[in-house]
Amino acid sequence: MIRDVIEDDEDRADALFHALADRTRRDIMRRVLAGEYSVSTLAASYDMSFAAVQKHVAVLERAGLLRKRRHGREQRASGDVAAVRSVASMLTELEQVWRGRIARIDELIAEPED
Repeated sequence: MIRDVIEDDEDRADALFHALADRTRRDIMRRVLAGEYSVSTLAASYDMSFAAVQKHVAVLERAGLLRKRRHGREQRASGDVAAVRSVASMLTELEQVWRGRIARIDELIAEPED
């Protein structure tokens, strides 16, 4: 049971960081966190095909970083602030681990030699 929860958390982290590993997807996230955009409006902002932008949006959606909704004939995308906070939380946990390791190294260096 606990192992399944940990595995789910790791899978979620993989999906989140994979989605954010791409420059275009990070830029899309900046835009949709500031407001809702149609996918066609987003696509017009990039020097790539509409289909390519759709694929980027799909990766972000699968990771749970943005949500799409239909508004008439348009697909509208908006950022999920809670998902972005979860990424920040994961990074904070990793930072705490590293700070602990650095503090231990500092302690070892400061110990007098016998």
